[in-house]
Amino acid sequence: MIEIAMEEGKTAVFLKDIAEKQNLSIKYLDHIIASLKRAGLIKTFKGRKSGYMLEREPGSISMYDIHVAFSNEICVIDCLCEGVECDRKSSCAVFDFWEELNNRIIEYLKSVNLTDLVNKKISLSALNH
Repeated sequence: MIEIAMEEGKTAVFLKDIAEKQNLSIKYLDHIIASLKRAGLIKTFKGRKSGYMLEREPGSISMYDIHVAFSNEICVIDCLCEGVECDRKSSCAVFDFWEELNNRIIEYLKSVNLTDLVNKKISLSALNH
């Protein structure tokens, strides 16, 4: 997503370029791209220079949006997962702790967007050159 966002408004990004920059196999990246497309985060741009582009502005795509493209929910422990009923929930001394931690993770993922990560990559690149 960062590789695609880095080119936002300029050009579509080729699968082979993403794979090369991220040191991923094209076969593995195909699965990632498919999930991101299903989630409505990226789109295929067809034309003379076909490739992939963001479906929305990078500032409106949170890390939570990206996470749920691959997994429906975040559960730090099983008893927090949707559809799981725990008989000990009302007497569990640590349930509230785990629930609060889970909620904080979700809120943090929602608070960081793709623009934040692009800016971080740009600043790290400037430091390393």
